[in-house]
Amino acid sequence: MMPGRETLQEPPVALSRLASLETALGSAIRGKSEVLRLSVVCLVARGHLLIEDVPGVGKTTLAQALARSVDCKFHRLQFTSDMLPSDVLGVTIYNAHTQAFEFKPGPVFTNFLLADEINRTTPKTQSALLEAMNERQVTIDSHSYPLPQPFMVMATQNPVEHHGTYPLPESQLDRFFMRLRIGYPDPASERRILRNGAGPQEASIEHILTAAEVVHLQEWAGRVQVDDVLVDYMLAIVEKTRAHESLALGVSPRGAQALYRAVQALAMIEGRDYAIPDDVKRLAVPVFAHRVVVNTRLALTQRTADLSDRILEEILTLVEVPL
Repeated sequence: MMPGRETLQEPPVALSRLASLETALGSAIRGKSEVLRLSVVCLVARGHLLIEDVPGVGKTTLAQALARSVDCKFHRLQFTSDMLPSDVLGVTIYNAHTQAFEFKPGPVFTNFLLADEINRTTPKTQSALLEAMNERQVTIDSHSYPLPQPFMVMATQNPVEHHGTYPLPESQLDRFFMRLRIGYPDPASERRILRNGAGPQEASIEHILTAAEVVHLQEWAGRVQVDDVLVDYMLAIVEKTRAHESLALGVSPRGAQALYRAVQALAMIEGRDYAIPDDVKRLAVPVFAHRVVVNTRLALTQRTADLSDRILEEILTLVEVPL
């Protein structure tokens, strides 16, 4: 039996503004409350977000809206095949006046980095983000430079278009905390989109939180209690992914850690200082789906982008839910 607990005691003042944050995001992306909630979970859990969907559903709009709702630095990079790692990280140049080499920081030295169409750049440039995403620092010419906090990479990609693209390798995908698909709007929301024309511009979204408040919320989320039975439940799901006949690659330990942090963040956002089984069931697919690799034989016979999602949903039905 899950122990009864009370709501969060003395939460950060910024916690009360998370509802306003989701409302502001809702003015840019209509009819997608669950996607917006999970985006905020990703932010609070110190994660990086991969938004994968067909063109025109608002991938870039969502990323820009989330970044502009926080009062800190934001940079957008349009990834192309001719982009070099130095275009992302920065470069060391020689200054003739000081007769010394100086480091010129690249766009990655920001709080929110939007990597638009990340799969259109080469693997060499994609890998330039690995250290930044995992260790929150960049190493150039044997010198390590810390990145500002908070730091979040939001990447978009189109899963349908394959011409001129370089699929993200497993090591890169594993560093993304969560993968979201926005999907087409429901008829009522799409009607409002048509009636309102282009809708509100992302630049008009007001700052809801400061950088310091985001960092405080991220620290506070780590205090949420996760019962041992829930930890066992999460590990049972992870183990099933590693043993499932339809999966060639299961969830890594980094993926298990991501689910744990996501569960804590969701519980805090919903006003609890404890996690519940429904948190795990709600987050397992968006946190795990991009980390597993479907068996090649199955992938060839069933060509669908949702195959990993369906396998994970099946695994969730096989694992006993703690009471």
